[in-house]
Amino acid sequence: MVSTQLQKARDFEAQYGPQIPAEERPAFHATPTIGWMNDPNGLSFYQGKCHLFYQYHPYSNEWGPMHWGHLTTEDFIRWERLPVALAPDQPCDIAGCFSGGAVELPDGRHLLMYTGVQREPDENGVVRDIQTQCVAIGDGLNYEKYPLNPVLTKCDLPKGGSAVDFRDPKVWREADGTYYAVIGNRTPDGSGAILLYRSEDCLNWAYVRTLDACHNEYGRMWECPDFFSLDGQYVLLTSPQDMYPMGLEFHAGNNVLCLLGTCDPQSMTFTRQATQAVDYGLDFYAPQTLLTPDGRRIMIAWMQNWSTAGAKPIPCRWFGQMSLPRELFIRDGRLCQRPVRELEAYRGPQVLHHQVPVHGEVHLPGVQGRVVDMTVTIRPGCQGYHWFRIHVAQDDIHDTVIHYRPYENTLEIDRTHSGLPHDIVNTRSFLVHPQDEELKLRIILDRFSVEVFVNDGEQAASAVIYTRQEADAITFETDGQALIDVEKYDLTV
Repeated sequence: MVSTQLQKARDFEAQYGPQIPAEERPAFHATPTIGWMNDPNGLSFYQGKCHLFYQYHPYSNEWGPMHWGHLTTEDFIRWERLPVALAPDQPCDIAGCFSGGAVELPDGRHLLMYTGVQREPDENGVVRDIQTQCVAIGDGLNYEKYPLNPVLTKCDLPKGGSAVDFRDPKVWREADGTYYAVIGNRTPDGSGAILLYRSEDCLNWAYVRTLDACHNEYGRMWECPDFFSLDGQYVLLTSPQDMYPMGLEFHAGNNVLCLLGTCDPQSMTFTRQATQAVDYGLDFYAPQTLLTPDGRRIMIAWMQNWSTAGAKPIPCRWFGQMSLPRELFIRDGRLCQRPVRELEAYRGPQVLHHQVPVHGEVHLPGVQGRVVDMTVTIRPGCQGYHWFRIHVAQDDIHDTVIHYRPYENTLEIDRTHSGLPHDIVNTRSFLVHPQDEELKLRIILDRFSVEVFVNDGEQAASAVIYTRQEADAITFETDGQALIDVEKYDLTV
């Protein structure tokens, strides 16, 4: 049954969403039908299609009472818009349907597990969000909320767990039919932890253990967890809030943290062995993954950052977009990522330049555009160089710069002149690891973003840009002499 609130949201997006011209959106990054988008939710395969839900406020381009928007895709590049899936219309979620996951049930139905938010006064009379876990079950288009929601409450928390910060379930089904969910929580020391729950039917859940905890080392609250095995290791992803910077690995504010380790399948005890950042750019948060039928682990994230979410272009009838979906793999003990291979089907004719000497600033024939897949390999010329810059989305006044300093082994994304007149974070630097003095960068440009993949996926860096579309020059610049190879394709989606 479609509630009044859900029907209102569906009618609103059906009326106003189609009025936004396609050219005002990215060519191949997922965006909301209209209004506000943040975290990806419910990323899952159901009846042969990938379903992507998202945190959604259709009525404005600002965060508001959370709904679940809905998209599907058959190739991770072209996205079909479906009507709003969830609206805050029950007592258990009246203040919002927050983030969560999805799984296909053995009987062919699709189950969504989400955080329902209601508000209650605490012992001091201060009204606080109370977060519980709820489910809705449907057919890929319409979903009925479980009449006995919520399925997890503060009564199901371990001792000292927070009912105020208890959110973002990511659910999956093991081969033996057992369901598990990882959920973010706050511990008595004020920082985050990831809790593990088990169920036989996705309706009745039992606490198993705390998989890992922050202990105030990596930020505070740990949001949006994900947990999976990959290439012989276990990966725990989470998005810490309020981090202090750690060298050039983690920046101040909200990050995405990868914990690599082992897991005992009987006790489900996770042992952390290594940590790293997931994305080194300016805009990347709350990633979620799925396992494809062909065995790939695909990740997508909100390509935005809470610190920059207030900076919007004017006018703006939609706000927020997802990253390009990425294939994950482990190499040399690191979590690595590359664009989904399906992107290559949308490439136009190849433009190739080999062993081009760069001294000063150089423009190469056929190398320009705003919807582009380009790989640049940089190596020293006979004189060497102290810095090398790739300028994209460039005209007389606009410029987004990828700045490499080989003597520091740092790469910097700089969008200071990307066309957004707001005082936000515009630069970020991180360490890279050239091989035999050679650095390889794959740069994916869409109309409103740039994503850089270093050395075949060893690192990635994402940034939103709002440069006018006429700014489509791409140039290369150095203070000495470098040699570059460039392989460039326009993308037609």
